[in-house]
Amino acid sequence: MSSLGELRTVALNARRGGAKVKPRFTDNKAGYAFLAPWLIGVAVFTIGPMLYSLYLSFTKYNLLQSPKWIGFDNFTQMFADERLWNSLRVTFIYVIVGVPLQLVIALAIAILLDRGMRGLSIYRSIFYLPSLLGGSVAIAILWTQVFGKEGIVNGFLSWFGIQGPGWISDPNTALGTLIVLHIWTFGSPMVIFLAGLRQIPDMYYEAASMDGAGRVRQFFSITFPLLTPIIFFNLVLQVIFAFQSFTQAYIVSGGSGGPSDSTMFFTLYLYQQAFTQLHMGYASAMAWFLLVIIAALTALNFWLSRFWVFYDD
Repeated sequence: MSSLGELRTVALNARRGGAKVKPRFTDNKAGYAFLAPWLIGVAVFTIGPMLYSLYLSFTKYNLLQSPKWIGFDNFTQMFADERLWNSLRVTFIYVIVGVPLQLVIALAIAILLDRGMRGLSIYRSIFYLPSLLGGSVAIAILWTQVFGKEGIVNGFLSWFGIQGPGWISDPNTALGTLIVLHIWTFGSPMVIFLAGLRQIPDMYYEAASMDGAGRVRQFFSITFPLLTPIIFFNLVLQVIFAFQSFTQAYIVSGGSGGPSDSTMFFTLYLYQQAFTQLHMGYASAMAWFLLVIIAALTALNFWLSRFWVFYDD
């Protein structure tokens, strides 16, 4: 103890005597050097364009002329734009129906794969593959062949003497085909669910079995409560991803959002305003409006999570 006190006294005297303290920045300069390329990339390719789009949202700009400041006119115009509100309605239906069904199927498949079957890695890869391709142009084109008037689905129905409709050309069913495509890409949440299931201790199930609890009771009393943080994580991510869906609607509808605007996602309408009508200022305002909607829904999800998400401390 005495030697420690002497060392502390010597150090204090040395500091008082004018010894320079090495700045913390010089200690971490290697770390800052490694971070610099990433920080520059974020500033140039993310923050910069976002700030520029925020500026454009208050202007009238068509790529051919210089931006003209018009204040909040773009935002007030949105309130009178019926196609915008219809695209928002279509997007909400897509999210509200597609995301829960996707998560339910992903959880069900994850539970089946968690039973230690042979070839688990093979099945996991097969189920995950659609997630890698679901947002691609190739799969969207394939989807038009599957649900076309002479497609695979109607060919299957014809075996039973049923004449199927034009799933993609019918306004009543076109959005449903896109929802099915979204549900089909359940691989990502499935893998996350599977990882969560592997973290639940077996002793909980053993104790429940000794008390006479069946599989259904074990699921609702053990599995589901302990998986609620994983469910919440998947829910937040999939809602954000679903609101940004674009490729599927663009390819299936040919970029028109038809038939009768039944597949006009908000992002597709934004694209039309920006690159078809060249209303870049209005499209920028729409993009920020979408950001506010996603942020508000994410905040709402976090607030509601207090009532149903269980954290096992």
